[in-house]
Amino acid sequence: MAIDRQGTGLAIVRICLGVFFIFEGLGKIRWFVDASILSVQFADWMQKAAPGSIAHAYLERIAVPWVNVFARVVPLGELSCGLALLLGIWTPLFAFIAFFMALNFQLAGGAVFRFSFLTSGYGLPVLGSTLGLTIGGVRLPWSVRG
Repeated sequence: MAIDRQGTGLAIVRICLGVFFIFEGLGKIRWFVDASILSVQFADWMQKAAPGSIAHAYLERIAVPWVNVFARVVPLGELSCGLALLLGIWTPLFAFIAFFMALNFQLAGGAVFRFSFLTSGYGLPVLGSTLGLTIGGVRLPWSVRG
């Protein structure tokens, strides 16, 4: 019996990312009842963002006005994506949703445009892994479905 080395490797990435997103979501569970936690983070990022920058515009036009929605959707999204990735349910779909959520945080914090983005475990590795699973995460070993 031949081992699908690429599929097995992607399945390991999928499982590790699933655990990562579950714990990221658990760390934000308090946001459900207290949106001010996220609001304070947005205010800090807004203060650090250069006026006219993409991060500043994103925070001003999207993140800050919708903070009450994001405070509930983000933990729910991270928990559901994490569980789906861990179990291998619709991997490409949930990996894309996770990619989009992670990208939003990287943009809001202005991290995408800093050198530290390339060396942070929350930056390029998460975005690259989720995008890779979006493209190649079909019919992986140890998957419930997808």
